[in-house]
Amino acid sequence: MISMAERTAVLVVAAFLLTRVKAFRSTLHRQASLREKALMVAIFSGISIMGTYMGIPYQDAIANSRVIGAVVAGLLAGPWVGLGTGLIAGAHRYSLGGFTDLACAVSTIVEGILAGLVFRWRKQREMSWSIGLGVGFVAEWIQMGIILLLARPWDQALELVKAISVPMSVVNSLGIAVFMIIIDLVKNEEDRIGALQAQRTLQVADKTLSFLREGLTPGSADKLAREIMRTTRVAAVAITDQERILAHVGKGSTHHVPGQEISTKATREVLSNKVMKLASSKEEIGCNEPHCQLRSAILVPLMLKHEAVGVLKLYQDRNSKLSAVDLELVRGLGTLISTQLELAALEQQARLLADAEIKALQAQINPHFLFNALNTIVSFIRFRPEKARELLLHLGEYFRRNLHHSGEFVTLEEELEHVEAYLAIERARFDEKLQVEYVIEPGAEKCLIPSLLLQPLVENAVKHGLLPKREGGLVTIQARVNGAGTLELTVKDNGVGFSGDPFFPHLANAQEKRRMSGIGLGNVRARIQTIYGSPYGIAIKSEAGRGTTCTITLPSGVKTYAKSVSR
Repeated sequence: MISMAERTAVLVVAAFLLTRVKAFRSTLHRQASLREKALMVAIFSGISIMGTYMGIPYQDAIANSRVIGAVVAGLLAGPWVGLGTGLIAGAHRYSLGGFTDLACAVSTIVEGILAGLVFRWRKQREMSWSIGLGVGFVAEWIQMGIILLLARPWDQALELVKAISVPMSVVNSLGIAVFMIIIDLVKNEEDRIGALQAQRTLQVADKTLSFLREGLTPGSADKLAREIMRTTRVAAVAITDQERILAHVGKGSTHHVPGQEISTKATREVLSNKVMKLASSKEEIGCNEPHCQLRSAILVPLMLKHEAVGVLKLYQDRNSKLSAVDLELVRGLGTLISTQLELAALEQQARLLADAEIKALQAQINPHFLFNALNTIVSFIRFRPEKARELLLHLGEYFRRNLHHSGEFVTLEEELEHVEAYLAIERARFDEKLQVEYVIEPGAEKCLIPSLLLQPLVENAVKHGLLPKREGGLVTIQARVNGAGTLELTVKDNGVGFSGDPFFPHLANAQEKRRMSGIGLGNVRARIQTIYGSPYGIAIKSEAGRGTTCTITLPSGVKTYAKSVSR
């Protein structure tokens, strides 16, 4: 028993070394591919054969630890791996001869299948050391029974079983249990690394999500690198774009200077191949500075639309080594940053779309409004030059605000000044037919809103609501912050009104459809949805002969949110 224990200890050391193999680790998490399972058969067959060669010869037989490889293979990877291991190890034992050769070959196959069936039975639960101990003990006594059943002469087989049954069943079952304990420790180590990596990634993510709103810039890269440096234990953190260093924090910053062209061959290789790289030496990093303190690095590409737009790099110096946690951390951060760059690109596209819609809105408004305004001013020049001068000032103010605030966020007060410049000219055109009333709750005028939000609604109220009415009417502009914290803007008129919904094909006639579903209302609605999303937007209620009410709702905290989007 002592001799067998010594030999089994060698196999346990081999088991520990086996836990360093990637394919073996994959099997622990039920993720092994067919190719990896084939590799597992080869590895465990080798362990079983080693156990045979390290056995103790006794009466033309061998007291050995061959069972450890077959049983552990079945417990970890299932019946097919157990069967494959048993076949190879059993065939090898049969080739060595002896009166127990057939019995030992058959028992090895049976032991591998038995362990595989236990794997099937325990598939959804952890495989503990106690199960390994029990399966190993049962497997060894099954082997003793097969020897008694197949080995001849029977008297010699019985004498052999009496001598080896207790040492083999005790030592080998304990060896299997120790093997399973080592595996359990490896799994716990993997889980601990994963949990620590996830924790650090989430910490960095929580601090850096806002940095990349404008994409990968020197400013955002510097903030990101400093936060990663603060959260991790590395010697330096660097971020590049496709051509230059955007940020470098930590050791090596004297010669890895932001703004310089990329100098390391490892970075150029990652940009070219678009795959993560582990550089374990200064030579692999490829820095041209002879006194550079950086000795190892993990480099991961930052992807945008399947293109590498930059590289994130974590460095260590000669005093530390990059750990498995660092490897998983930078992998996770690379994915996180790439996702943020994708979102920033989408947000930029949404802003460009909104700006394009504003330009289209201006292209529709300006020519018609300018033509009417100039005609009105011409009519005042001869008889009321001061009024003409006043209208020219309003016209200039109107176009100045159009050009200056295109696509930006403005305060409600500024938007109302823009609307008033428009209304001043319209009042001059239609005199007493047009009346305007402002009902602005104190404090609401300081809230930020998208520019050109109210002007299209006011223009619709004047052109399509009041002017078709012989006696004209009143436009009321209201603003208030309601109890839910949302900003509510209302443009109301007591004009001719209409029936149906301006955004859907339920209007009474085609003329109403054309006039109310034009670019003005559609633009306002689409911009609100683009910026704020559901459930915010514009609601329109109208009744033929009674007038129309347009109500815009913006989210709570609109002031702060609009500032961040504007930046």
